[in-house]
Amino acid sequence: MNVPTIMEDVHRPDHGAGNLHPHLQAFLAAADKSTLAVDRFLSGISSPLIEPGALTFLWRGDAHAVEILRWINAGVDRHRFQRLPGSDLWFLRLPVKDGGRFEYKLNVVGDHGEAWILDPANQHRAGDPFGENSVAMTFGYARPEWSLNRGAPRGHMEEITVDSAVFGHARNERVYLPNAYDNGRDFPLVVIHDGGDYDEYADLSTSLDNLIDAGDIPPLVAVLIQADDRMSEYPQGRRHARYVVGELLPAVTNRYSISTRVQDRVLLGASLGAVASLATAFRFRGVFGGLILKSGSFVLDPEKLRQRSNPVFHRVARLVEVVRRAPAPEATRAFVSTGELEGLAAENEALAELLAGRGIDVLFQSSWDGHHWHNWRDQLRDALMWVLPRQPRE
Repeated sequence: MNVPTIMEDVHRPDHGAGNLHPHLQAFLAAADKSTLAVDRFLSGISSPLIEPGALTFLWRGDAHAVEILRWINAGVDRHRFQRLPGSDLWFLRLPVKDGGRFEYKLNVVGDHGEAWILDPANQHRAGDPFGENSVAMTFGYARPEWSLNRGAPRGHMEEITVDSAVFGHARNERVYLPNAYDNGRDFPLVVIHDGGDYDEYADLSTSLDNLIDAGDIPPLVAVLIQADDRMSEYPQGRRHARYVVGELLPAVTNRYSISTRVQDRVLLGASLGAVASLATAFRFRGVFGGLILKSGSFVLDPEKLRQRSNPVFHRVARLVEVVRRAPAPEATRAFVSTGELEGLAAENEALAELLAGRGIDVLFQSSWDGHHWHNWRDQLRDALMWVLPRQPRE
């Protein structure tokens, strides 16, 4: 398996006049820096200004300082704007990698302290369970067309109640059925961890509708799992795997027309959901033939593990040791992906190598992005096309 080398992060700001975006450079070279001149300059552009290899952010207002806050390498990456003398216009030029994106907020420092805000000059937003961020898209990036609502025949969602002896209470899960669903044929099944979040923040239903309509993937049934306490349930693995295989899967196959072929059954998860997917596949070999593991919270290096105090990573490390020793599931395909701006990018690349070494057919994909739902959305087409068997379109 050929795994691309993860590039070093390029984020050192450069305010040299010769390196500024041409629009900003022309404005700074002009004699008129009046309020009306700033008004005219800002009215004709959108922020950030995009050019190959760089983004220029603009902010206008009264402040002691302005910073950009990016969620990079499992922390907050800060860079300060420069203020145009005698003006309330601030700017920041950041070198970036083309064809990527990242999420950010602005930190405006005033008389009464700091305020983290969305970028008022940027209309692009991305949500997650913690709120919204502004989105910066670098030169050459485009949101996948198949993630946009383009009038494809729509599937629909249903709820299914699973009486769980494993967890001691009934659990309600959602099920996506394709527009072409009927009981006269068997459908592939994709079990999606944090599926409700995936649908809300990563355009899951719209993407499935479009990919099915285009013939990129076969019509499929998707179960959207939403754990009550994912931080506890997913890393421990055993109870969750018993629930998925022993309770959820029978409930779904009894109600819907689901293929019995192992290669037609897929587990999908991002972050800790990737951990739960891997654990289930290895604990119950021969049940699922496809794995989609996005930005998994894996730590394979013992030295890096010692540097992490969160017990979640230590539970995940024990799971990885099980994966190292246990027989690999037969006839399994795995899609493993990461964002190069994540704190666990190298670990996911190492996981891909580990699975490939165990005889699993692996496709590894890397993007210049962070630990975000839109990153996982953008990878969905390649992931599903890799793990689902090719089928002629009817």
